[in-house]
Amino acid sequence: MKLLHRLMLCSLLIPAPAQGHDVDVTGVARIFLDEQSPGNYSLSVVDQQVPPLFNIERILPERCEGLTPGNFAYRFQCSPALNIADSLNFPWSLQGVVAIAHWADGEDVSGYFPGAGATITVPMSDLKAGAGSLGSLAYRYLLLGADHILFGIDHLLFVLGLLLLLSGFWKLLKTITAFTVAHSITLACAVLGILPVPGPPIEVLIALSILMLAREVVMSQRGQRTLVHRKPWIVAFVFGLFHGFGFAGALGTLGLSDSDIPLALLFFNLGVEGGQVIFICTMILVNWVFRKISSDSLGSIHRGLAYGLGGIACFWFLERLPALFVAA
Repeated sequence: MKLLHRLMLCSLLIPAPAQGHDVDVTGVARIFLDEQSPGNYSLSVVDQQVPPLFNIERILPERCEGLTPGNFAYRFQCSPALNIADSLNFPWSLQGVVAIAHWADGEDVSGYFPGAGATITVPMSDLKAGAGSLGSLAYRYLLLGADHILFGIDHLLFVLGLLLLLSGFWKLLKTITAFTVAHSITLACAVLGILPVPGPPIEVLIALSILMLAREVVMSQRGQRTLVHRKPWIVAFVFGLFHGFGFAGALGTLGLSDSDIPLALLFFNLGVEGGQVIFICTMILVNWVFRKISSDSLGSIHRGLAYGLGGIACFWFLERLPALFVAA
């Protein structure tokens, strides 16, 4: 019965072929809308993975018509010009789009727009200078941050490892706080351009951090205690710095205009922390339920989770390691 518990738990933890949190990074396209003169526009798509727009008119309002494409850009005109009641509808099955608009009056406005199945709608009300509300920006980047943490399985597995390692509310609070502060620092530094985001090395280090944490959990279950068990907030802070660069992969490469970066960074980080709190509370509740149902099997479940974490992290480490040599 104990073996069955472990097999079931490990099967639940086995990831899909996608690579951790990079899933949502590659699923976000970037477009640039440039108003060359009132009523005349060019639209550039900078990501090669998105399907081309063979018929530009199908994404435009009915009164707009496509023009002969320019170099690396689609061209169209609208009479009257685009206004806050209009929207662009892209036929892409992506997680979302970051749109950066440059208007004829010199204003630059950017925004993130999540996908809805087979289409992505970009309302002009959120891209017209002065028309987008703080509430709209907050909602969009809170959603992006929460989505990134809740579907970024490598970050969640690290948090799960901390939950398995620690006992006691205050020790857990200090450790999670250290992890939060650390990844907030590197996230801000990367998005603001203070530090670069070294993609492949960070991916390898994140996998290694989960593997090392899984080892410490197993050692703890065997009664062996190290500095990690006595002062886990130190280790959480160090590894949190690496995970912050991982979060920056979702926000730092999106091409936001400079004026939107501070608020987007704030709300994205709040979304990440909100998703993290939801996950921690859920895991605590699940642990409480198992304790009530069968407290005798709880130790076996924790051991199964620890070995599952180690197995997944080892697989990710070996899978991501060749990218270091390709990047070099």
